[in-house]
Amino acid sequence: MENKPKMQLVMQIGSGYGLDQGAWRMPNADPAAYMNVDVQVELAKIAERGKIQMIFFADTPGLATDISNQPPQSPMDPIVLLTALARETDRIGLLTTISTTYNHPYNVARQLKALDVVSKGRIGVNFVTTSNPVAAMNFGENVPSRQERYERAHEFIQIVQALWGSWGEDALLLDVENGKFADVSKIQPVNMAGSYVQSRGPLPIPPSKQGQPVIFTAGGSEETLKILGRYGNGLYTNPYDRKTASVYREIFREGAKRFGRDPNEIKVFPGIIPSIAPTKEEALERRRQLDRKMDLRGRLQYLGSMIGIPLSYDQIDQPVPVEMLEHAFANPQDPRSDYALKLVKTGMPIRDVLAHGVINYHPVIVGTAEDVADFMEEWFVNGACDGFAIQPDVSFDGIRDFVDQVIPILQERGLFHEEYEGTTLREHMGIPYQYGSMEKPLTARNFQD
Repeated sequence: MENKPKMQLVMQIGSGYGLDQGAWRMPNADPAAYMNVDVQVELAKIAERGKIQMIFFADTPGLATDISNQPPQSPMDPIVLLTALARETDRIGLLTTISTTYNHPYNVARQLKALDVVSKGRIGVNFVTTSNPVAAMNFGENVPSRQERYERAHEFIQIVQALWGSWGEDALLLDVENGKFADVSKIQPVNMAGSYVQSRGPLPIPPSKQGQPVIFTAGGSEETLKILGRYGNGLYTNPYDRKTASVYREIFREGAKRFGRDPNEIKVFPGIIPSIAPTKEEALERRRQLDRKMDLRGRLQYLGSMIGIPLSYDQIDQPVPVEMLEHAFANPQDPRSDYALKLVKTGMPIRDVLAHGVINYHPVIVGTAEDVADFMEEWFVNGACDGFAIQPDVSFDGIRDFVDQVIPILQERGLFHEEYEGTTLREHMGIPYQYGSMEKPLTARNFQD
């Protein structure tokens, strides 16, 4: 059992409520969690108690939700939040999203490396491009083309990594007797400039215990593969079934070889949404309760498009009529449609079909802790992933229930570790120490040119 590979887990906390829109209105939830850092600290400590390798705060540089009836999905400011969590936790990794489209590499490099030092080597960053027009207007800019966004992303990451490595690993002296704080000959400007971003450097920060933060990215495109293959170690994906997840993982592992990388340094984390209760029926009722706290008309309409028949809201507590089912089909453009149609054909009420999470962009596991562990084991042992990005429907009890109920089952089956492998995020992930760029810049030209 001890020789089994162990899965790695990411706990997504968001703005403190949970993935579901109605989570902030659930019993025992703190409606003001968005402004209360103590809530985030408590959730992080619960995840750390479960030996979960890292927590993740997704972010976007703009208001992306209708906050008339739900809170924002991202924290007020992830850098501020991670700073607080770095002081309140000891071992768990800390990650957030950074846009390469609407930031400057020097500011990002400085903030993240400082956090990495403060946290003693526990920081990771999910670099993504941004195409949201609202975000563009926040910075007084237009949305760049897809090609421009990814060209800029490569320059951005190359400069960030160069800045991270601009303070020599043995430059810090702290020689009090001779008055030598650092060897400045080993702290050099990077002098890098591309077509979109540039920076002179150096960065006035020595290396952390893991050298520098771990780079993640998200998605499944060819552009994502290039960013992961050149610079990254972690990938967030959203496949809906195990077969697709396996294909994704194999493509990205093989793709890493194109850049001279060891595929084992690439860790792939599909998202899942556990809804845990003592019984399957109680878990389904939990989902129904969440759904009652939001308007389901839009979801009902979307479900109809997935199975090729119009659905009316006055039908929501009834099964789809048999005469309509004769014309139903799974939309080939949506991988979730087969599962949705399968549930509809069982004759369950439409409300219960929706409660199973058929239109969520990650698999929803509605059931007991054993059901959740079974799902995770099936995907993991069949090579679909290196672990999971856990997105509890409701953070207030979902994170605790996952830690107290699912983690022990995974440990008993030899699928999850009993203790952290080290003190840094790189040690948790089983990836090498890194400092500076792994390669010479591919797109950036010399600053003086």
